[in-house]
Amino acid sequence: MATPPFKPQHLHATPEDLAGNNGIGRYVFLPGSEGRAHEIAKHFDKLIVKPHPRGHNLYLGTLDCHGTRIDVAAIHSGMGCASVEVILHELFYLGAKRFLRVGTAGTLQEFIPVGDVVNAQASVRDENTTVHYVPLEFPAIASLEFTSSIMLAAEKLHLSQKLHTGIVHCKSSIFAREFSAGPRAEENDAYMDLLTKSGVFATEMETSALFIQSHFYNHLLRQQTDSPQHRVLAGAILAIAGSPKHGFDNSNKASEAIQQSIQIALETVKILATQELDH
Repeated sequence: MATPPFKPQHLHATPEDLAGNNGIGRYVFLPGSEGRAHEIAKHFDKLIVKPHPRGHNLYLGTLDCHGTRIDVAAIHSGMGCASVEVILHELFYLGAKRFLRVGTAGTLQEFIPVGDVVNAQASVRDENTTVHYVPLEFPAIASLEFTSSIMLAAEKLHLSQKLHTGIVHCKSSIFAREFSAGPRAEENDAYMDLLTKSGVFATEMETSALFIQSHFYNHLLRQQTDSPQHRVLAGAILAIAGSPKHGFDNSNKASEAIQQSIQIALETVKILATQELDH
């Protein structure tokens, strides 16, 4: 008896929607918010929108890179690893293999001010979603291909001085863990201080699931083939829009960082796709 095709429950898409790029599949931008997904999609050509009642609207289109058409998509992941896990699972089983988070974060270091951007190399797994996949000793690491492409993109856009590449913190709770809400405030403050003194760059809520699941899915595909077209790659660009000490920043600097993170993300995909499609 044939296995029925995978049917997603939280987004509206088919395997044909996620296909493209000579078998690599679409490059998928994964912002946390629907507004940012819509903003990214404004840069797409041949835009198609596939709405879903849950609000995870899928934007499909192409980017032009020196005459080469790159198949891309954007969809918001929602807030936290539990939401990322659902969206990423469905995207992967529909055939997507390239994921770039375009998010926001709070700075933990004085040398990274609001308005700058972080290129996440790895993530501290201070959340409870990914332990259902692998033990906490397993590191959450971005794909080198994305990390290096992000650096090249920032250089091309003359934004290298605003880009910081390093480790970030991924948490389950924003108000308790980061902003001292609730009866465990003293404990949470001490933990965040420890991360700061350990040199962690910034704090956010989604990278752990993105990196852990991508590694796991990559292993599944490697069991089937060693082709570069059948590898899962993931990266993350985070606009610094606040800090644990000063809260959310609604200034022009934060808004500018978000726009610059989108520009870096678009250029990153063009750089990576050019390398992959040329082969």
